[in-house]
Amino acid sequence: MTDTAQLSRRRFLQGSLGVLTLAVTGSGLVTAAWADEAAGKKYGADGMPGGTVDDPLVFVSIAADGTVTIVAHRAEMGTGVRTSLPMVVADEMEARWDRVKVVQAEANESRYGNQNVDGSRSVRHFLQPMRRVGAAARQMLEAAAAARWSVPVSEVKAAQHEVLHQPTGRRLPFGELAADAARQPVPRADALKLKTPAEFRYIGKNEVRLVDLEAIGKGQATYGMDARLPGMVYAVVARPPVVGGKPRRVDSSKALAVPGVLKVVEIPAFQGAPAFQPLGGVAVVARNTWAAMQGRAALAIEWEDGPNGSYDSAAYRKTLEAAARKTGKVMRNQGDARQAWSKAPQAERIAAEYYVPHLAHASMEPPVATVRITGDRAEVWTSVQNPAAAQAAVAKRLALKPENVRVNVLLLGGGFGRKSKPDFVDEAAIVARAMPDGTPVKLVWTREDDIHHDYLHTVSVERLEAVLDKKGQVQSWLHRSAAPTIASLFTEGAKGQQLFESAMSAINMPYRIPNVRVETAEVPAHARIGWFRSVANIPHAFAAQCFIAELAHRAGKDHRQFALDLIGPPRKIDPGTMADTWNYTESPERYPYDTGRLRGVIEAATRGAGWGRKLPKGHGLGLAFCYSFMSYTATVVEVAVDDSGEVSVVSVDMAMDCGPQINPERIRAQMEGGAIMGLSLALASEITFGKGRVQQSNFHDYEVLRHHASPRVIRTHLVNDNHDLPPGGVGEPPVPPVAPALCNAIFAATGKRVRSLPVRKVT
Repeated sequence: MTDTAQLSRRRFLQGSLGVLTLAVTGSGLVTAAWADEAAGKKYGADGMPGGTVDDPLVFVSIAADGTVTIVAHRAEMGTGVRTSLPMVVADEMEARWDRVKVVQAEANESRYGNQNVDGSRSVRHFLQPMRRVGAAARQMLEAAAAARWSVPVSEVKAAQHEVLHQPTGRRLPFGELAADAARQPVPRADALKLKTPAEFRYIGKNEVRLVDLEAIGKGQATYGMDARLPGMVYAVVARPPVVGGKPRRVDSSKALAVPGVLKVVEIPAFQGAPAFQPLGGVAVVARNTWAAMQGRAALAIEWEDGPNGSYDSAAYRKTLEAAARKTGKVMRNQGDARQAWSKAPQAERIAAEYYVPHLAHASMEPPVATVRITGDRAEVWTSVQNPAAAQAAVAKRLALKPENVRVNVLLLGGGFGRKSKPDFVDEAAIVARAMPDGTPVKLVWTREDDIHHDYLHTVSVERLEAVLDKKGQVQSWLHRSAAPTIASLFTEGAKGQQLFESAMSAINMPYRIPNVRVETAEVPAHARIGWFRSVANIPHAFAAQCFIAELAHRAGKDHRQFALDLIGPPRKIDPGTMADTWNYTESPERYPYDTGRLRGVIEAATRGAGWGRKLPKGHGLGLAFCYSFMSYTATVVEVAVDDSGEVSVVSVDMAMDCGPQINPERIRAQMEGGAIMGLSLALASEITFGKGRVQQSNFHDYEVLRHHASPRVIRTHLVNDNHDLPPGGVGEPPVPPVAPALCNAIFAATGKRVRSLPVRKVT
């Protein structure tokens, strides 16, 4: 059984003396190998041989007993990254998976590079570095064996934890060779020999199970909520019910009288833009969580609501609709869409507006963090997507050097982007500072806290206008977004979606249309707007994909064929002057928008769903597709709508082209999870506001898809396992096509258009 453990960099190195240990730099090059002091290596004060190695992203070692230890520098929140990336190393170095131990890195971006697990970047950015370090270890082991046998290195080959001399059949295990291998020179980058896909043992196979699977199945895995320390106390916080509010008066006398309550601590309100600052409020510290919650309930607080106290989501929707009907800030302009619209006959014009409400992340494990301060050092145990941000927040709050703040990264019970924002870790640090030195404080959010005080996915009105000529050809396309921006987190008063948000399925559209215009309306934010799984791709794809279905119907054409014709023949799109924003941080040269790959997933999903087949009365098939996070996805949903308007999801067919398929089982799991999450936001989920307050509180009124409402069948279709391509993302791309595919299916079943989410019933 592959083992997992929490391990600091220093402890890793201390436990690796006398073995082969490799470090990889941020550029993905293997630059350092060492054994022990007897081999002539001298360790610096930081525990590194010869002082600090420049920015090592990953450490890999082979012990004398043959155990291969691999550092996982990114957190595990269900995507399988703590398995997939070490698996790549093991494959390239020919290590047996049952002899591998995976250890979780602490927060340290100066040593490990970027550790922020969002943006579907883990495999995308670290596949090649992991392959290189594994290949380097393999070649050094082979060189060591060749030297011991006094044979050419061309005659030896590593295979399943041994090195074989092919002419004679002699074998040496990895452990016996480890110290000798450490004395071999590290292969130059141009001398590394990566495996061919035909040689892979684990990559692209379904034979490797999650390293955490057994512990999770037995209830032994350690999530943030599971942290336990001697002498630990517990805290919950009464936060302002309105973003930007603060307590006017607090009476804590009754709270302090609750048995088990130890202290009441004020948490200051945030200053300026919210960023990752706590909302403020009053924390109650107690000997157990229940006492802390009872103490919080006994607080008498008069709140001052601040500037967002009148925020009403129904009224704000009207504000967004009005803004979406006016000319906005231009994000892309090709041809002259406005002139094409003004000159077109009324019969050739078509316009529609689409609404997506605020959404909460609602991960199964609410935010939780444990902090212990001892002298000029602090230690954190928590479930975070961005350990470095948590480290920075605590260091700033406590006026400590970042290197004096250790963040132990535990398993995440879901994240979806919420847990890359460490406000809850900062809260725990504030409370721990108020307690006696060395007292561990676990600060817990309840489900109600999580729903009421989330960084919400933006609310949005999307307006689409097009001119469709008499031949059914689209001559112009206007897409205008009216939505508060994520930038409002970091800049006070920021209004309207920014270029990076428009670059998510609005700017980077693949259609052959001569006149294209994309605009954004500059509307303010009244809540904390944060990134959410797939971010702005959700409202943009919802609108664009529903609109294409409407255009196909107006043209009297089959939706699938209309979409393929609109995309056109396989080609790589030149983004021109928009190259810097076309791909949401990735180079369009490395990741060109390939319409052939988009066509491939449309064809795979529709083929899997049996597009065009005869359906029972009240059933319909709907199609949608999207390019996001460098991957191509297409979804076909089959629905059944009864006479009362109740919608049942019969099946989902989802196709994905993410390029090389590193861990197919995990890809399929993410696709299935994305289908369920997409259906949740389409059918059930909605956050509303009244008097500045979130009106939902728990899963009874902020609904996620229940088991009985889930599709009976989810079929996943993996397309184009091409290792000549750079890898695309997997965690986020499945979500955006699901809601529009559902709504298009409802139209196919009933003839009724749905342009507003969630779809609780068809009327």
